[in-house]
Amino acid sequence: MVARRPRLTHWIFAGPATVLFAVFFAYPLGASFYQSFTTTENGHTRWAGLDQYTRMFHDPSFLDSMANTGLILVVQVPVMIALALLLAVLLNQSWLRFRGTWRAVYFLPAVTTLVAYAVVFRVLLKTDGGLVNQAAEAFGFGPVDWLNDPVWARISLIASMTWRWAGYNAVILLAGLQSIGREQYEAAAVDGAGTLTTYTRVILPQLRPVLLFCVITSTIGTLQLFDENYTLTRGGPDDATLTPVLYLYKVGFQQMDFGYAAAIAWVVVAVIAVISFLQFRLFGRDRK
Repeated sequence: MVARRPRLTHWIFAGPATVLFAVFFAYPLGASFYQSFTTTENGHTRWAGLDQYTRMFHDPSFLDSMANTGLILVVQVPVMIALALLLAVLLNQSWLRFRGTWRAVYFLPAVTTLVAYAVVFRVLLKTDGGLVNQAAEAFGFGPVDWLNDPVWARISLIASMTWRWAGYNAVILLAGLQSIGREQYEAAAVDGAGTLTTYTRVILPQLRPVLLFCVITSTIGTLQLFDENYTLTRGGPDDATLTPVLYLYKVGFQQMDFGYAAAIAWVVVAVIAVISFLQFRLFGRDRK
């Protein structure tokens, strides 16, 4: 049979979406990629080759931002996923009353806007008069300079991110737990497996795809971190919470160096792609 030519109706419906995609996604994407190979001096743009990319390896602020992101990544993501898994297991227990209410409560932080919850944490963690320091002083502890000390600023940022995203990942993991039949728990009990053995040897292997999804999405979110650290600390103190996306913003919209900002953006894309690929290769397949 001869394939029918697409009808005009098909193009009428697909055309607007195609135009919007080309104008607001494909063109800006291509333009930013081209711009990453250019530099602007005295109002004139010229081709710079790989100069913007090699510049990053000699830029202390960019290197610090990558190191900060790596530190947050290796600390915050495992802690958050572990906490989310514990919450999911608890919310999956049949003896827990008002399970639907608890699930909604833990998921609520995920629907709050990024800036709004970061502002709330900024108020709570104020050195003078913040609710957290008031509670600490009530128990005999001195006030902590949460947002102006490099170590405590990182801890504050990690805590705020964990608060917002732990419940979101818990709900996803809970869906994975609910897809596992009760007969598998019963079979493990018949074989003499305890609770810990049942979860480590039977349940967790079946949750691997869901865990992989949570880890990859959390990793991408951490590498794209901007709203929380911009609102809480503006990347300080002493660049302790500076991340590549926040540095990109400063370079592009404060220093007006759009070529270098575009290069940073594409390096972040490359890092996300490589880490996600490695995570998928290491944890996405069943071991033989």
